[in-house]
Amino acid sequence: MEFTVADNQSMIAQTVKDFADKHIRPKMMEWDESQEFPVDTFKKMGEQGLLGMLVPAEYGGAGLGYFEYVQGIVEVAKVCGSIGLSMAAHNSLCTGHIMQFGNDAQKKKWLPKLASGEWIGAWGLTEANTGSDAMRMKCVAKQDGDHWIINGAKNWITHGKSGNVAVVLARTGDLLDSHGITAFVVERGTAGFKAGKKENKLGMRASETAEMIFEDCRVNKDNILGNVGDGFIQSMKVLDGGRISIAALSLGIAKGAYEASIKYAKEREQFGQPISNFQAIAFKLADMATEIEAAELLIMQAADLKNRGQKVTKESAFAKYYASEVCVRAATEAVQIFGGYGYTKDFPVEKFYRDSKLCTIGEGTSEIQKLVIAREILK
Repeated sequence: MEFTVADNQSMIAQTVKDFADKHIRPKMMEWDESQEFPVDTFKKMGEQGLLGMLVPAEYGGAGLGYFEYVQGIVEVAKVCGSIGLSMAAHNSLCTGHIMQFGNDAQKKKWLPKLASGEWIGAWGLTEANTGSDAMRMKCVAKQDGDHWIINGAKNWITHGKSGNVAVVLARTGDLLDSHGITAFVVERGTAGFKAGKKENKLGMRASETAEMIFEDCRVNKDNILGNVGDGFIQSMKVLDGGRISIAALSLGIAKGAYEASIKYAKEREQFGQPISNFQAIAFKLADMATEIEAAELLIMQAADLKNRGQKVTKESAFAKYYASEVCVRAATEAVQIFGGYGYTKDFPVEKFYRDSKLCTIGEGTSEIQKLVIAREILK
């Protein structure tokens, strides 16, 4: 694997950093307090090419690789985890599923709108009673001539209300049959498709999380991605890439917390000297720096495999599991370094602390990552 950062990667990282500082940082706490998903700002990200980073140029995307994509998410998440989460979900889940498994006509129909930010994407796998246990989903689709009728609900869906289009996984076969689930693309405005409850969350509050409800929702067979029954297998492959996204999100939050801690520790004085001079603080920073470096190497390993089109199941689970746990530890230590100030909203680390925990839960919990890793290494 090539570890040297290419010039274009540095340029992209700087461009994203400048965008985040100008358009996200000034309002991130306002959005957090009000739980507002800033649709207009998100669409500006599309205009900058950040919502179609992995989409080929022929479909309106930036045509970049996973190294650039990871750096883009990291720079956004260093400022605001919520917007980083929305960016990751839009790119790797909805857009990624269509890009990976759609036919040419489907790609031409939906990818340009998603890549430009004209449309916002959602991805519906999880249900109220089927988080890790996705094959027990109750959302079903039954064929009716050239159409399929979907009934059920999806929960914990990023952009469940604001999304213009969603990839929805529904059961079309027997319960627990891995070949009994199908992926449908459903556009907002389709009869029988509506938004439900929006979640009131601890963190990631500016990233909209809501229910999607389907009541006799008729979808044409042309909206099926791949073949009937392929949906679950497709989803597992989509999640391999999605885990790299959440690992990058975790890395960005961890780096944000670490950089804030370094700055504060050099400026804050106690007992007549900067607190960075005290071993108790310096060792915390040393641990954070080491773990962040290790997490980044795991992410880049997975990104490299993904760029080369190789299987990435184990490596993406490595990256997601480790980076998300490092993220929580880094954010926790950041609050401790800031002391009482770290517990207030006047400083950034309390938000990093709240946002970090989602990274160990979303797109496969840490426990599921360990299960995936164990299965891979014991084959």
